[in-house]
Amino acid sequence: MAAAEGGGARGCPAVPLASGRSIPVLGLGTSHQGGYSHDAVVHALQKCGIRHIDTAKRYGCESLLQKAIKESGVKREDLWITTKLWHSDYGYENTKKACLESCERLGVEYLDLYLIHWPDACVPGKSNREVRAETWGAMEELYEKGLCRSIGVSNFLTSHLEQLKEDCVVTPHVNQVEYHPFQRPQELVDYCRSRDIVFEGYCPLAKGEALTHPSIIQLAKKYGRTPAQICIRWSIQNGIVTIPKSTKAERIQENCKVFDFNLREEDMEFLNAMNINRKLIHLTYPLWKG
Repeated sequence: MAAAEGGGARGCPAVPLASGRSIPVLGLGTSHQGGYSHDAVVHALQKCGIRHIDTAKRYGCESLLQKAIKESGVKREDLWITTKLWHSDYGYENTKKACLESCERLGVEYLDLYLIHWPDACVPGKSNREVRAETWGAMEELYEKGLCRSIGVSNFLTSHLEQLKEDCVVTPHVNQVEYHPFQRPQELVDYCRSRDIVFEGYCPLAKGEALTHPSIIQLAKKYGRTPAQICIRWSIQNGIVTIPKSTKAERIQENCKVFDFNLREEDMEFLNAMNINRKLIHLTYPLWKG
């Protein structure tokens, strides 16, 4: 990983994408769950050096982020902004329209990364594969026009990526998937790397469950760190772009302090072995594997 231009979150490296851009390895996740904190986002940008913000239309906070970014005083060109296309906007024309609407809500002229949020489509009369291919065709056009500097997917399995490979031209630059010590889909990580698709992990603290696990608490004491810092460092050290979320300024500050230590090899192996394939984020739609 190369050092990010502008420094990022206090020495945050950046990961190169096939698009020619580089994404900061640590970002701030946002969500519709647990509310949204304007002050926390401003703090992250002004005080913590965060330059990577991850959101989605589904979360309902794109317009709120515009206000926080403006108040922070951070220049647009110094930010990496990711948002996501919700399934109700899938399809060729809908996708292009939804992208412009997200840009308007965020107050930006372009997106650094635009993701298809779920592999499910749920469009009557069309297969998931057909709709994904049609939607991705629009994503490719948005990429070619520069409205989206990079494009990718989220929650896609190997089968979905293989279908896109057959149906489309541009390989997704990113696949964003749940990743934490209890859910480490290494086969999918390896597949993505073989295709030059950067793997981005959300939910790195396992919705807080990892913070109370005795083994992780023990490691935190060993390193003089917090359980959250151990989990985030583990994820980053595994080469995963990591986007913890928090609405508390002090927690965001804590989550950023992960670039001044390394976990020893035996501790990385120990954490890797904790995987029990425990997914905490489940799709509402039963056709996820379709």
